[in-house]
Amino acid sequence: MNVTKNEIDKLTFELVLDITPEDYSENVRKKTAEVRRNAEFKGFRKGMVPASLIEKVYGDQILVEAVNQVIGKGLDGYVKENGLHILGEPLSSKNQPEIEWKKGNSFTFVFDLAYYPEVEVETVKEDTILRYDITATAKEKEGMKENLKKYYEEHKEADAEPKTDEDIDKEIADRLKENYRQQSEWRLNKDIRSFYIQKAGIELPEEFMKRWLLASNEGKVTEEEVEKEFPAFLEDFKWQLVRNSMMKKYEFKIEIDDIKQAARSQVLYQYAMYGMTNVPDEVLNDAVDHLMNDSRQIDRIAETVEDEKVISKIKETATFKGKKISSEKFYELK
Repeated sequence: MNVTKNEIDKLTFELVLDITPEDYSENVRKKTAEVRRNAEFKGFRKGMVPASLIEKVYGDQILVEAVNQVIGKGLDGYVKENGLHILGEPLSSKNQPEIEWKKGNSFTFVFDLAYYPEVEVETVKEDTILRYDITATAKEKEGMKENLKKYYEEHKEADAEPKTDEDIDKEIADRLKENYRQQSEWRLNKDIRSFYIQKAGIELPEEFMKRWLLASNEGKVTEEEVEKEFPAFLEDFKWQLVRNSMMKKYEFKIEIDDIKQAARSQVLYQYAMYGMTNVPDEVLNDAVDHLMNDSRQIDRIAETVEDEKVISKIKETATFKGKKISSEKFYELK
């Protein structure tokens, strides 16, 4: 088998595999013998079906499987031998010539591949990111005050002291302070991601990635769905590259205790969402054990822990410039 590499651009390339009968003939022989051992035909004992009959009934299927085995070995071998770090999986090229599946023929297969991007990015003091200090508008405060007054009037207990304007104003201030703190922190984390994605200057083979997503989720998503969700996927993927780069650069490690602690925090948060704040330890431990037995959940939690480590490092290092902004203007930010 001969493998030829052709550069398409700096992000993608193609591999052309020229396969001769000598490359797949032994695979055909082995697969034919395997099918013959297990084939059951009326009038023949198991394992005694003539090879000619096996060839007639299963020949095309055997040939395809035998050649695909050569293809897989050829692609994997070339990538490993040449130290290539590829993105996704090889995709059948639009330049693929028509194949005549006939035993004894030579075959040419063309595959598109993409280089996995090498990303190097660090956080330094000179990196400057805005941190928003959100303030409420008078209209917002008035609306909350009217709603709270109405609520307390409707739910007034017979022996309870009525809420004064001062009490309500303080409650509004406390609620807004916590609400805006959370929103400001969410926005800061979002802007941190965007800042370092831009700083890293990551270029990706977007059309190849769309094809790869469609192929790897065949039957599960449509081309239109891939197009719609692709911008969000691309942003997440770029951040993953940045995060991986910083995890490596700063030699951060994810220990099993980190994942268990994050899983426990997640469980506590979920119970709190239902108003359950005093959950017994045995119940918490059972819920955490359940999460830890799900490999997909562990992967997701590990990513969360990596995010926390990287973003904490950035917050310790970069410069954050405070900016006051009204809640109205804040909600208009993209």
